[in-house]
Amino acid sequence: MEAKRKKIGIMGGTFDPIHVGHLILGEKTYEQLGLDKVWFMPAGNPPHKRNRAGRANDAQRVAMVEKAIAGNPHFELSLIEMNDRGFTYTYHTLETLKKQNPDTDYYFIIGADSLYNFSTWMKPARICGACTVVVATRDHIPLQNLNEQMTYLSQLYHGHFIRLDTMNIDISSQLLRQWHQEGKSLRYYVPDAVVDYIDQNHIYHTTEGAESNHV
Repeated sequence: MEAKRKKIGIMGGTFDPIHVGHLILGEKTYEQLGLDKVWFMPAGNPPHKRNRAGRANDAQRVAMVEKAIAGNPHFELSLIEMNDRGFTYTYHTLETLKKQNPDTDYYFIIGADSLYNFSTWMKPARICGACTVVVATRDHIPLQNLNEQMTYLSQLYHGHFIRLDTMNIDISSQLLRQWHQEGKSLRYYVPDAVVDYIDQNHIYHTTEGAESNHV
């Protein structure tokens, strides 16, 4: 009898900071696709982009993810993209995982906005060859347009795209950093443990807010 294949979702991003939109998207993907786990995979920063004013460093971003997903047994932290070079292309990460775990199917979760930029990613056909792409909806993009773009890309790159049926939580980490610099509350947008960590470590406090908002 053939062993059951594992199903792992991957939520990538800078998570600077991680917020409830990320967590809801991960949970709904887990439910809709019947996944075994969802990995939260912080992207590494190249050396020249580390320790920027108004941004969390690599260790702080990892700590915030750990605090945000604590207590959810099917959420896990993956540090595969946190390396000395600090930058790994998505296709390379997915191909490495697929080679290491041939009994696992990977589901890479992206936002609807990223779908329209997908062709600009490095080697999109190889991404499609290594995973199923899961697309979250956005209120400002009609479903018909989203479906047409998914069909176009699936034919272009011989890939498999799935639309996630979930509410849109339209929050950006950039906006949350700006709010914090302006003294506004992040409560209910960011898990309490993460808000406490941000305050205790004085993250995002900077007089160079105008610069950080465009990075």
